[in-house]
Amino acid sequence: MNIVALETSTEYCSLAVARGESVFQRHFHAGQRHSELALPALHELLQQAGLDMQAIDGVAYGSGPGSFTGLRIACGIAQGLALARDLPTAGIGTLLALAEDCGADKVIACLDARMGEVYHAAYCRSGGKWTEIQAPAVCKPDAVPRLEGGDWVGCGSGFAAHGAALARCLGGAMKHIDAEAIPNAVAMLRLALPVFAAGQGEDAAAAVPLYVRDKVALKTSER
Repeated sequence: MNIVALETSTEYCSLAVARGESVFQRHFHAGQRHSELALPALHELLQQAGLDMQAIDGVAYGSGPGSFTGLRIACGIAQGLALARDLPTAGIGTLLALAEDCGADKVIACLDARMGEVYHAAYCRSGGKWTEIQAPAVCKPDAVPRLEGGDWVGCGSGFAAHGAALARCLGGAMKHIDAEAIPNAVAMLRLALPVFAAGQGEDAAAAVPLYVRDKVALKTSER
């Protein structure tokens, strides 16, 4: 299958195109310029892969949680590309993509959510399939739910921003931490391919971001 994946939930823009077994990718710091840079970069990537959108079978996008604006950009681009060509879409969770990319089977994925909070989830992989142990949620870093057992691998910017608080919460459960890990489109491709292959892609009109948090700014009194 030929699949496109877009991920813009952080300050990085990550794009990937699968042409059968071959994968082409771009990953760069976009700051707040995702809406300006993502589509031209994707078109260049399609050219590199020797494809155009007429040859694409599905569009995957980072559904969240993450930057509200970034999530809307990825979802909006995915909808635009898919609606124009009647293609299915697949929203792939950013925290699950972190887990997929880190190479471990027991993963605590944690992104800095700003406002003194983190986006957090935990997953276990067995037989090549992921099981959600703790669903994506937003919380204070010192209130992250504890996990049973050990040998968990932590990944994501939440550990860079709030490492000490998370370490106190998670205690001896952690085996390793990769605080530099960022959700990327190649991992989303791997997660999306079986979705599309099984005919389980969504209609583009149904594509929505997963915000988790219900507000993006503190009131003056809260600050």
